[in-house]
Formats: sequence, C-alpha cells, structure tokens
Amino acid sequence: MNKQTLVVLTGAGISAESGLGTFRGSGGLWENYSIAEVASLEGWHKNPGLVLEFYNARRKAAAAALPNPGHEGLAAMEEFFRVRIITQNVDTLHEKAGSSEVLHLHGRLDKKRSAADARFISNWTEDIHLGDLAPDGSQWRPHIVWFGEEVPAIREAMNWLSEADYFAVIGTSLQVYPAAGLIHDVPFHAPCFLVDPQDIKTDMGTRRFKHIKEPASTGVFSLSEQLKALM
Repeated sequence: MNKQTLVVLTGAGISAESGLGTFRGSGGLWENYSIAEVASLEGWHKNPGLVLEFYNARRKAAAAALPNPGHEGLAAMEEFFRVRIITQNVDTLHEKAGSSEVLHLHGRLDKKRSAADARFISNWTEDIHLGDLAPDGSQWRPHIVWFGEEVPAIREAMNWLSEADYFAVIGTSLQVYPAAGLIHDVPFHAPCFLVDPQDIKTDMGTRRFKHIKEPASTGVFSLSEQLKALM
C-alpha cells in the first residue's frame, strides 16, 4: 500500500535544541551583527571577509552539531508516511538523523559556490578565505541564499506541497518570505499542524492549524501519534 505524504516545513527552532543559534531573539545569531552586514549581497560586496568569517564559524558549528529527538522523530515517521521535509535551515541535521527527502530552501552550510555562477558548487569542508577561487576564477562563497536573493528551490517546494496529505510546521516563526507563504499552497483537504511552544502570529488565511504547544524534541512525537490516529 502506498504511504500517505506528510510534508513538513521546519525552521531554526528545531535546530536550536541541537545548540545551533536561531535567527532572532536574545542570544540569536543576529544579536552581534546586522542582517545587512553578514547575510546580504550588499554586505558581501562591502566586507566579504566579515561574511566569510561569520559563515566559516557557522559551518564548523553545524558540522559538529548532532540531531536531536525532533530530527530523529521525523526520520522515524518514514515507517508510516512518506515524509518530505522542506527546511529553512542551512544545517544538515535532518540528513544526519536519517530523513531521506529534504529540500533546503536557503542553501546548505556543507556546500560552497562560485560568487559569479551558482552552477559551480562544491563540498565545503575547510574555511573559505579571500582569494580562494572556484573553477571559473571567481571567489568561493557559502552556498547560502542571502536576504534579497531569489530562492531557487521555492518552485519545487510548492510542487511538494501540492501533493501533501498532511502538513506540519515545526520550529519556524513564519516571518521570512517566500517560505512563510508556502502555507497557502497546502491542499485544502490536508490536515495542518503547528509544533511550537509559542503562539505564532502570522497570516494563515483560512487554514486551521492544530497547535501542539511543545518544543520540537517532544512535539514531533505528539504529532506522530495524532497523525497515526488519522490514518
């Protein structure tokens, strides 16, 4: 029998429990930097050395991080569902946990790309320094979608959502677009769930979400039980 499809949109909240900083809030990644400085094309052109220093540190932290029960719980759900994860996170903790279908909207910290041509992509295992060049002769940069850049994977994400039997949002404030707008592409018949210990204030249109008010590390298991009850 074919498995029903669960599409999950994850954000920084699920990785925070593995020790990786979130974008916003006290102690967040942006507390000591402005977004314009380290996560925009303008910042890159103004001070590429600072941007590389910031992302070299983030790559090391992500490489050392381990998946938490939230990641592992989603991977375990593949026993019952086809689980397709659309993540705003640039770490690879979903893959480390064993999830087989993961779409990274905002890039990956284990990849680097040419600053001039996104088709030149390579594994990123050592710090990038100014003067480190891609095969096309351009500076290597992180394979990250910075604020103001297009999100190439958004169309594929929309296609995944069009085939969802169930949809869940885990660990994201739904404040960053175009990712936040994906909730409007979920089929109307698909039950929707929100796993987050906080109330989320965003435009969900006419969609009704069952709110599991727990952190991802425990909320994923509550989600699993509720979904299996619907099978």
